[in-house]
Parts: sequence; C-alpha cells; structure tokens
Amino acid sequence: MTMPYEDLRETLLDAALIHVPFDGWTEATFAAAVSDADMDRTLARAVCPRGAVDLALAYHARGDAQMVARMQSEDMSELRFSEKVAAAVRFRLEASDDKEAVRRGTTLFALPAYAADGAKAIWGTCDLIWDTLGDTSQDANWYTKRATLSAVYSSTVLFWLGDDSSDHHATWEFLDRRIDNVMQFEKFKAQVNKNPLFKPLLAGPNWLMSQIKAPVRMKDLPGSLTPRG
Repeated sequence: MTMPYEDLRETLLDAALIHVPFDGWTEATFAAAVSDADMDRTLARAVCPRGAVDLALAYHARGDAQMVARMQSEDMSELRFSEKVAAAVRFRLEASDDKEAVRRGTTLFALPAYAADGAKAIWGTCDLIWDTLGDTSQDANWYTKRATLSAVYSSTVLFWLGDDSSDHHATWEFLDRRIDNVMQFEKFKAQVNKNPLFKPLLAGPNWLMSQIKAPVRMKDLPGSLTPRG
C-alpha cells in the first residue's frame, strides 16, 4: 500500500533533520534525506516539489501541531488572557527541539525568494494560537490580533535563538515584556477611542475599519478563504 503524501513528507523530514545542522535547508540536505529514506527521487520530488523548502515548512507545521496539542492538554483556566497568549508562544518555542534547524530556517526564510513563505508560516502559527484560544473576532480585530502577535512571536524567536540562559529564562522575560507592551498599547488605544475630543477625528478611520471583515472558510473548498459579506 502506498503511504499518504503527508506520511512520506514526515519520513523525509525525519531523515533531513540529521543533515540540516551541517547543510541547512538546502538541496544537499534534500538529496541526503531522499537517499537515507531509500525513497524514489521522482516520488520525493512529487511530495516536496521545492525540495528542502517544503521540508522546512513541514518542520514548522510539525511544531505548530505540537503547540496546539499542548495548549489543548494544559490547564490554563486560571491564567489571564495575556498569560495564555504568552504560554502559547512559549509552548511553540519549546516544541522546537532542534534550535539549529530553526536557525537555519530563519536564514532560509530571510531570503527574498522565500520571505513570503516565512511570513505565511508565522501568520499561520499566530492564527492557530488565536483560534485555539477561542478567538471569535469578525472584524478588523481578526487581522490586528494576528499581526500584533506575529511581531511579538518573530522578535521572541530571534531573541530565543541567541539566548543561552538557563531554561531560556531570559527569553520568557523578554516575551513577558513584549506582551506587556502590547497590553499597554491596547489600553492607550481604548482610552483614545473613549475620549470625546478624538471622536470627530476618528469617525472616518473607525468607519473604514468597521467595513473590514474576517475571512471565513468555504465549506466546499477546504482551506479556502473568502471575505464575509
């Protein structure tokens, strides 16, 4: 019986991770993974058309899945919402058991040719965090929440990559500071919106923002998004 493409990709990914610290997410790593997995090259290319780039994205997706599983299994009922968000980011980083693979991936997705893939992967991680936490935003907040968290997550990853403190204690402190910064900004924004002096100035922008709708998944096309009407 032929293995599903997802399983074949996971097999290639497991084989590739041994080579990533030395060769990065490159064609050399992909070729070595194909050889180590004893997989037909044509089949391997069908599973990963872009070779190691697709494997790097699969590695990121694996970490996302582990993060969601931990979020669903941990008892976070006593945490404030901001603490739940911080915990989710921490879970995601702790799911990355190979810091060098992440470092090499960061280098790969910093290249102009793959920058869009990297941005999409980060956005997807933050979207999963909000969805798992039960976000029900239907307006522009759907986008601003994910954009803000993407900035927090990206900066925390870069700090984590250079952190050699015990149990990454410095990273978690850095993360808490970034979350606090966001909460302070949100508090300031709420105060401005409530101030009658600013209402005439904000009437136009607020109306425009109210016209923005969160995307919804089309039931007949899994994974497709379309704006709410």
